[in-house]
Amino acid sequence: MLKALFAYSFQPQSVPAESIQPIINELALIDEHVTANAPEWPLSQINRVDLAVLRLAIFELTHSPVPPKVVIDEAVELGKEFGSGSSAKFINGVLGNFLKNKDAVANQ
Repeated sequence: MLKALFAYSFQPQSVPAESIQPIINELALIDEHVTANAPEWPLSQINRVDLAVLRLAIFELTHSPVPPKVVIDEAVELGKEFGSGSSAKFINGVLGNFLKNKDAVANQ
C-alpha cells in the first residue's frame, strides 16, 4: 500500500489502486491531520515518502484495531527504510502529536 500511496502522490488524477481507495476517500481529512500536527511543514514541502507513510499510519490509527504503538513503530521503520535520514524522527513526532491531539479531543 505504501508504494501505491507514494505513486498516487505524483499522479493524483490517476485511478488509485483498489487497496488504497479507502485512504484516498479520506485523503482530505487525513491531510488536515498531517497539517495540524506538522504546522511548520506545508504538505507540498513534506518528502513524498514521509507523506505516504503518514497518510497510511493516520488511516490505520483511526480505522484499525492495531495498537497505536505498533502502528507508529511500523511507520517509523518504513521511514528509516525508505525515507531520508530525518524521516523516522519526523514521522514519530507527527504521529505522536496526532495521538496526543486525538486523545485530547476524545477526552473533552
